[in-house]
Amino acid sequence: MRSRPRTYGGRSVEERQAARRRRLLDAALEIWGDQGWAAVTMRGVCARAGLTDRYFYENFADRDALLAAVWDQIKDETVLLLFEAIRAAADEPIAQLREAISAFVTQVDADPRRARIGFGEHAGSEVLERRRRDTISSFTDLLIDAGRPYFRPDADETELRMSVLMGIGGFVELVTAWQTGALEVAPEQIIDHSTVVGAELAARYLRV
Repeated sequence: MRSRPRTYGGRSVEERQAARRRRLLDAALEIWGDQGWAAVTMRGVCARAGLTDRYFYENFADRDALLAAVWDQIKDETVLLLFEAIRAAADEPIAQLREAISAFVTQVDADPRRARIGFGEHAGSEVLERRRRDTISSFTDLLIDAGRPYFRPDADETELRMSVLMGIGGFVELVTAWQTGALEVAPEQIIDHSTVVGAELAARYLRV
């Protein structure tokens, strides 16, 4: 006869552990978004979450594992956001690009912490530098795959990838300047200008 799952306060052990993990991730995101990744410490996160270090190590091997989990959460949410924006757009590549840019800029404008996590300074953290490179590669793949039905069959794949990487790199710098106050423009200007530049980069690869 199987024993019944243990519950505390109406929640199973697994549900309670998942809730504690969520609290730790939320606390780390808040600290990171406000002060930078270097300010994220086990003790600081536990204090913010109202948990002891026992529960930290129940979920994460060390601080790097926590930082990686926060980064992966933000990346996965952003990829889903872009994918849904592209899917909902008209069947035209520049319209899809604009919707993706608009969705991202709107999200960053509503929660600037996401830009600080994704575009902030990561020097000194090997795990974050590696994830940043991997994320840029993932976004490059996403844009190329979305545009592939519209590209000329003879488009050079290497040149295409270089152009997309240049576009993403420039976009990252533009959003960073906007978020740090180095560039004082409205979100709509970021969206409009990024779409125009993206269209110019894409023109040589699109079917006429």
